[in-house]
Amino acid sequence: MSGPGPNRKTSGPGRRPGDVVFAAFFLVVSLLLLSQLGNETKWVQGTRGFAQPAFWPAVGLVGMSLFACLHFLGTVLPSGGKGHVRETVFWFRSLEYAIWFMAYVWIVPLIGYLPATLFFVVCLALRNGYRDPPMLLKAAGMGVVIVVVFKGLLSVKIPGGQLYEHLPDGMRNFMLLYL
Repeated sequence: MSGPGPNRKTSGPGRRPGDVVFAAFFLVVSLLLLSQLGNETKWVQGTRGFAQPAFWPAVGLVGMSLFACLHFLGTVLPSGGKGHVRETVFWFRSLEYAIWFMAYVWIVPLIGYLPATLFFVVCLALRNGYRDPPMLLKAAGMGVVIVVVFKGLLSVKIPGGQLYEHLPDGMRNFMLLYL
């Protein structure tokens, strides 16, 4: 398949609106890395060119910055198309799931692996549009299967939740070891 998808508008011949955003980001990152070259590696007195510790990183970063600059100019100069903001929002929407994952990682040590997994599986099912109770029960069941397989069968070491500390001794030990 060539060219943009059916729902994408172009800002120039064969270009998507997000190209400018990507090119600008890549240029800024490459220039930032190039600016840190002197802090991260050194030019040693009396050492030949190719043997210098900073030589090959400098070649790579100069090349990366040059090509990033050319890419940025190539996306900016041909046209001033619309849709850059919409395309940027489209790409940043994928970060939502990274945030869900980071929240899950943060909450597991607080409430435990089983309750956190059940909570997030059901929340993500709701987030993805599943509203009927049978589907939410299936999602919760899948969460239980995930916990049993990873913690019980595969013995993956996952920290017990602080919430488990308030359970009676026998149940606390079981929850810490298997759930």
